[in-house]
Amino acid sequence: MLKYNVRGENIEVTDALRSYVEKRLNKLEKYFKLNQDVIAHVNLRVYRDRSAKVEVTIPLPYLVLRAEETTDDMYRSIDFVSEKLERQIRKYKTRVNRKSREKGLQDFFVEQPEEEEKKPSEFDIVRNKRVSLKPMDPEEAILQMDMLEHDFFVFEDAETNGTSVVYRRNDGRYGLIETNE
Repeated sequence: MLKYNVRGENIEVTDALRSYVEKRLNKLEKYFKLNQDVIAHVNLRVYRDRSAKVEVTIPLPYLVLRAEETTDDMYRSIDFVSEKLERQIRKYKTRVNRKSREKGLQDFFVEQPEEEEKKPSEFDIVRNKRVSLKPMDPEEAILQMDMLEHDFFVFEDAETNGTSVVYRRNDGRYGLIETNE
């Protein structure tokens, strides 16, 4: 069972705020077989420019889940942190299934959370984005990608006028995909 240690810096942690944090983070419990109490350390911070930062650290056996997010709205920051943690859990769960069986980690995660059991009959597109492609060179595209903290960036190559994609490889280096037009 998840327990919460919610602290506020430059903000009073109201019952409503604490309740929202707990509601969002309780959704993560479906991924665990918790036979002991786990404490989620939540730090809420507001800056002078009114931006809100949320940091969550959940120490678990064999791994530590941690995420932080800064936006102009505290509730949105909480939502984003919750989503980041869920992605981390899925990533770790995949690694556990592949590499860490000997450490006993597979006993810590639920095989298939209840929500994930329903399989969509079609590909389920949950978000659609339109972008205007700005002409630039691949180096500038990499800088843009890093600034946005994305794993890929689509741009118009200034030299070829074709659509290209830069992406971050698993080894930390970068890749470039160019289209034939």
